Amino acid sequence: MSTYLTKRMLYMLIILFAASLLIFCLYALTPGDFITGNIKLTAERKAELREIYGLNKPVLERYWTWMSNAFHGDFGYSLAQQKPVLQLFGDYIWNSFLLAAVSTFLTWLIAVIIGVISAYKQYSWFDTLVMIAIFAAMSLPSFFIGLFLIKIMAVDLKWLPPGGMTTTGSTAAGFAYFKEVVQHMTLPVIVMTLLGLGSLTRYFRSNMIDVLKQDYIRTARAKGLKERKVLFSHALRNALLPAITLVGFELPALFGGSIIIEQIFNWPGIGQLYMKSFGLRDYPLLMGFTMFLAILTVIGTLLSDILYRVADPRVRL
Repeated sequence: MSTYLTKRMLYMLIILFAASLLIFCLYALTPGDFITGNIKLTAERKAELREIYGLNKPVLERYWTWMSNAFHGDFGYSLAQQKPVLQLFGDYIWNSFLLAAVSTFLTWLIAVIIGVISAYKQYSWFDTLVMIAIFAAMSLPSFFIGLFLIKIMAVDLKWLPPGGMTTTGSTAAGFAYFKEVVQHMTLPVIVMTLLGLGSLTRYFRSNMIDVLKQDYIRTARAKGLKERKVLFSHALRNALLPAITLVGFELPALFGGSIIIEQIFNWPGIGQLYMKSFGLRDYPLLMGFTMFLAILTVIGTLLSDILYRVADPRVRL
């Protein structure tokens, strides 16, 4: 196991080095930046700022400076927000994490339950309705579902607020604040759950159908075990093994937020900040956040591989 981890760590460093070089060059070679796009600045002031932030230096020298600072926990300084990039992450990323964590939990829970039942009752009316709903959810764009729910739930029925994290001007604290946040996050969580439910339900349904055809399932039934125990103790446990590989992709999603959903519901998360930075060409923040996601992706992939080796003895052999 130690040899395996050593090799994987070496691969991670190589991948992160290549990713950092690609990310930096992509943004550094893009025409324009926050300073040149600011029409309020004079040419002399622009030249002065470019000298201060080192934007007039060669690309490779700037990359080396950026990477050296990143190793010390400094991912740069946001020119538009006038704050360190990591400080902005701390201000916004946990709002995105709250949305993503709740929606991910609901998505996996509902997908497992529906996938198991749909596989057990294959080709039944329930399975047919599930497949229709899955394809409908996968075919509709997120902005359409979000705007549709805002129109019905917020504008027409007035059951839920249309956007934001709290009511404008609210001074709520304690349980009142908690209740207010829950009300505001309900619609974006519903949309994010619906978007992830389709593909994940199909994944679990397909795995369960394959597992239910195995010999050990027939043996368990022949021994007289209850059907519920056969499904959830024997079939589901083995059907979840391939899903461990999906864990690696969930980690960056938890902190990356949902850019479109946060824009639609005006949720103050990292996704909304990321989109604003694109419009302002705030490349230090864009580079820092993209590199942060690359690190999370590599770590998530490593965790999924380790979990798979722990869960399935055949992989260790």
